[in-house]
Amino acid sequence: MNVLLATVAVLGVSLSGPLVAGTQAPALAIAFWRNALAEVVLLPVAATRNRRELRSLTRADVRTCVLAGVALAVHFATWVSALKLTSVAAATALVSMQVGWVALIGRLRGTRIPLTVVLGLLISFGGVLVITGVDLALSRDALVGDLLAVVGGLSAAIYTVTGARARETLTTTSYTLLCYGVCAVLLLVACLVGGVPLTGFGAGAWAGIIAVTVTAQLLGHSVINHLLAVMSPMLVSLLLLLEVPGAALLAAALLGQAPGMGVYVGLGLILAGLAVVVTRRPPRRTDVPDSD
Repeated sequence: MNVLLATVAVLGVSLSGPLVAGTQAPALAIAFWRNALAEVVLLPVAATRNRRELRSLTRADVRTCVLAGVALAVHFATWVSALKLTSVAAATALVSMQVGWVALIGRLRGTRIPLTVVLGLLISFGGVLVITGVDLALSRDALVGDLLAVVGGLSAAIYTVTGARARETLTTTSYTLLCYGVCAVLLLVACLVGGVPLTGFGAGAWAGIIAVTVTAQLLGHSVINHLLAVMSPMLVSLLLLLEVPGAALLAAALLGQAPGMGVYVGLGLILAGLAVVVTRRPPRRTDVPDSD
């Protein structure tokens, strides 16, 4: 069952890049609506099935969910914006550095990093330099998109690590409801402060937003939140590496995006380095009383 869920999650998030890039709406508006619409779907379920759990939340639970929501808001704001500035292949490859950030966060928390993991991170960083060098030669916007994608990877790592901690005590539905809620509120504030329109889009744009919500948000991120109860953040991040080739192929098929050879060279280096990072670290299973 976990293998099946992981497959669904990878397919869901792989559609995120091409769908967002092809949706004619502001980046922050897309980020807000995918969280807000997912919240509308989750709220009735949580109100009926998780009412007692939500009423018994501890301060520690709330702090963890708020931190995860903040990290997710930063991730979406930077990641979706990156997709509007650079290619889907480049943005997805750079955000996949998430797994490297997870390893570094583990080191800061006292976990020893083997030499082979350091080597893998250096290889991946070399891939980042290749992609950003190629995009710098193309345009300033593409380079800015690359940098936003790197920040998106860091915030995604914080979101993943924090989510794993939250899932030790909270069910998938409760954690996801709280996390998406915090994320949606922060993105709404960002849209209002920045004067980003939230309505007035065409039918095609709304179709894209709904498609992103169903595939990437509900079948992607929400399933990943479930898997964090039975897989380590590092293993989940490894699975998400499959998003890189998946998104690149879908972008080529759906959007006609064909990045230069340099982007694919950088993508290969990132994947090779991050594969070394993950395979040299043993997976950790977290047992929870109810995976919901």
